[in-house]
Amino acid sequence: MALTLYGGQRTRASMPRWYMEEKGIPYNLVELDLQAQEHRQPDFLTINPFGKLPALEDDSLQGPDGQPLKLFESGAILLHLAEQHSSDIHSAAERALTSQWLLFANATLAIALFVPSNREREFPRLMGELNRQLDPGHPLVGQSWGAADCAVQAYLAYLPIFFPDIDLSPYPVIQTMIERVRERPAYQIAMGAR
Repeated sequence: MALTLYGGQRTRASMPRWYMEEKGIPYNLVELDLQAQEHRQPDFLTINPFGKLPALEDDSLQGPDGQPLKLFESGAILLHLAEQHSSDIHSAAERALTSQWLLFANATLAIALFVPSNREREFPRLMGELNRQLDPGHPLVGQSWGAADCAVQAYLAYLPIFFPDIDLSPYPVIQTMIERVRERPAYQIAMGAR
């Protein structure tokens, strides 16, 4: 069995890479050069026809074309890894909750952070609620750190990297979580020492 993760600098491939490092899931990493447009070349477009990163090939499962399963979108990849290559998800309820947090991270939270008009309007409300809901000592779903935690924590950890001028002092729980995340060895491997 082999998993191949396709990524590149400043892409969401760091999320599934972090997850696989945390869970000890073996994988091959193929870094594509976005400047050289390697993600737009015919070979890669057979893996993700949209030419976006990340993408994952999993030869333990067969796709509809009879070839190894090919996935794109970091949330879909994380859910697949949690279900097929980890022991994170133990029930239909945990799968539903994991899906909920993955969708929240990649849609609601990402848009609130990276779309300037939404950052002004949505950011304080979302951060306030996350500050109330998150507990650095407990996972979002189940009994151990998992895919939901990976997605939400990755976006939160992006804050000081991409938006160093944002004042996080009103959100002490989030500040603590970011500090703890940045200390994790698997995070440092996947995200680099930033």
